[in-house]
Amino acid sequence: MRQMAAVALIAATTAAASEVPLPTALTDADFMAPDPAEVRLGHLLFFDPVVSGTREVACATCHHPRFATSDGLSLGIGVGGTGLGPERRADPDAPPEQRIPRNAPALWNLGAHEMTVMFHDGRIEADPSRPSGLRTPLEEEMVAGFANLLSAQNMFPVLSADEMAGHYGANEIARAVRQGLITGPDGAWARVAARVAGVPEYAEGFAALHPRITAGAPLEFTDISNAIAAFVAAEFRADDSPFDRHLRGEAPLSGKAAEGMALFYGRAGCAACHAGALQTDHRFHAMGTPQLGPGKAERFETHQRDEGRARVTGRAEDRFAFRTPSLRMVVHTGPWGHAGGHDDLAGFLRFHADPVAGLAGYARGVVLPAMDTGARPDWTIMDDPAEVAALAAAVRATPVALSEADIAALMAFLGALTDEAALAGRLGIPETVPSGLPVPR
Repeated sequence: MRQMAAVALIAATTAAASEVPLPTALTDADFMAPDPAEVRLGHLLFFDPVVSGTREVACATCHHPRFATSDGLSLGIGVGGTGLGPERRADPDAPPEQRIPRNAPALWNLGAHEMTVMFHDGRIEADPSRPSGLRTPLEEEMVAGFANLLSAQNMFPVLSADEMAGHYGANEIARAVRQGLITGPDGAWARVAARVAGVPEYAEGFAALHPRITAGAPLEFTDISNAIAAFVAAEFRADDSPFDRHLRGEAPLSGKAAEGMALFYGRAGCAACHAGALQTDHRFHAMGTPQLGPGKAERFETHQRDEGRARVTGRAEDRFAFRTPSLRMVVHTGPWGHAGGHDDLAGFLRFHADPVAGLAGYARGVVLPAMDTGARPDWTIMDDPAEVAALAAAVRATPVALSEADIAALMAFLGALTDEAALAGRLGIPETVPSGLPVPR
């Protein structure tokens, strides 16, 4: 009888899952195929602080393999921090001005061809109608030469004062950014390229990749960006999870994971937004996600709000809408939400099922190292009933009733989205980098 019940349960969950068809299994054709030599260069550059203005922050500082390509913090500390992950703290001798305003997104599967919009607000998008092929905050100043959207996205953090550039007066790259010099021979990107070109191992590696450099042409910033993109695409490809094996017909999901899959593609309605093989529709939705930290404002503004997609489009209907994240590796990439407002994924699922009620009863579970440096208070928005009401008013989602058994099943399915081999790493963390600077490990 117990065996018959189990068979009936699997049959029922499979039928329920078909309410929204399961996605097609991923194949090599869905991903970039980077040059291995370029990947090796990008591997070193990803972990090398030489690309940051202060020579203290590498890409890996906020996107570290130990923390599933995020940083384990609700809101990170870039320039002006010491340590790594949840242990990172403000440097008392040279503190940051503020926390990074948004949670560090994970980097899984950014080399998939379907990834045509990036960042929480989508401010970097593929746009074939533009000369650069990209729509970015730089508009027509955006230079040609980025091999793909991932290449462009990877390197915008070097322009951020809080993330990698440093603040005005700290270094030549920060000064160039503050003066509005991004492209061109005196721009921030050219200054980063000159630094990298001055390291013999990098100069030799790029010359071997690009004959024009051997012939005397300078190393371009886009060469560096393309190499880092190649590494990210190769190292953080994750498409061999139990769910992938289910889609390929190799090993069907069973038990709680199968129940969770049925809920995800059925009654819980998760797949309405978390669609496709990577569980994202690449669109923007206002889901009442808690807001904390400094927010996103122009220099002349004093609020701490983050209006998300509306900052890109200027449309009122896009207020507080953020891009649907992929759920690959999601059980490892917390804290969750665009501002890292949840340090417990099951709790986030409960919140997400009814965001308006979730806002009313929000418990502040976050990972925020103390910052006694005069930075803006972390809870300004959530302490203001009018601001919380505005978040709730923007929500366009029908509440879903989920029992604790449903939450447990969904958690089991989300766990089945983990590619253990990718999580363990391929190239891993290098022992040293060509600049000789400390490797974040």
